[in-house]
Amino acid sequence: MAIIRLASPRGFCAGVERAIRTVEDALKEFGAPVYVRHEIVHNAHVVSRLKAMGAIFVEDLDAAPDDRTVIFSAHGAPRSAYIEAAARNLAAIDATCPLVLKVHNEVRRHVDRGRHVILVGHAGHPEVIGTMGQASPGAVSLVETIEDARRFAPPDGPLAYVTQTTLSVDECAEIVTELTARFPDIAGPSKADICYATTNRQEAVKQIAPGADVALIVGSANSSNSRRLVDAALAAGARKAFLVEDPASFDMSIVDGAAVIAVTSGASAPEDLVETLLQRIAMRRPVTIETIDHVRESVSFKQPALMAG
Repeated sequence: MAIIRLASPRGFCAGVERAIRTVEDALKEFGAPVYVRHEIVHNAHVVSRLKAMGAIFVEDLDAAPDDRTVIFSAHGAPRSAYIEAAARNLAAIDATCPLVLKVHNEVRRHVDRGRHVILVGHAGHPEVIGTMGQASPGAVSLVETIEDARRFAPPDGPLAYVTQTTLSVDECAEIVTELTARFPDIAGPSKADICYATTNRQEAVKQIAPGADVALIVGSANSSNSRRLVDAALAAGARKAFLVEDPASFDMSIVDGAAVIAVTSGASAPEDLVETLLQRIAMRRPVTIETIDHVRESVSFKQPALMAG
């Protein structure tokens, strides 16, 4: 008999639910195709389902015709993308997570006040690209690691920092501590930029991971918050931890012999994928499922207004 510790909360956050519903509503309102700049959220299963409904995902607005609706993904976009959409009179719907928009607003506010902004985040992530793109080139510097924070040579003048919303809470805190120690006058957010869902899911995995023989995190490889859950599970004491992109094809021999299995999912992973994983484990061996509740979430965001294409 194996024990499955199932984390709660897990799966979709309010920003992801809002973004997915935005695409669904646009398809219902305007018909297919609807164009989406970048994957609406980082989950291959969600993207495939929306493609089947008529969504077309593009990386550049040049690929979207003038007469169709365009949606900006939950990760946000640089200001240049919004300027391009406006110049072409595209019917653009902004599904950027409101908590990402909070960071965008912070960047613009700091730059307007003459501060050089340090962004703590991962290079190449669309959220980071969008956040850095809120200001002119050179106004924002990216810091990825504690070593980067120690080496950072700032320009003359006042400083501020913001962070990506989906970072490791513990690693980000270490970097921020280093920055504030080096630059005591640095301005920061009044409330942490790492979003509630990222924080809650990392805290929840810390409760299910200690002593687990294996931790299984359902999520896509390009999902930052899902990858951080793998890291958090290992740091909290799981002997092994794996990212499960497709539960239907995952190598279940990994759970053979495991007495305690920790299971959770990233903020962009649908719950039906978790159910598939649990069913496959239960088909392989007898299990007892224990749901470990960390906190109950009640956050919701207003849907963006739909604009006719």
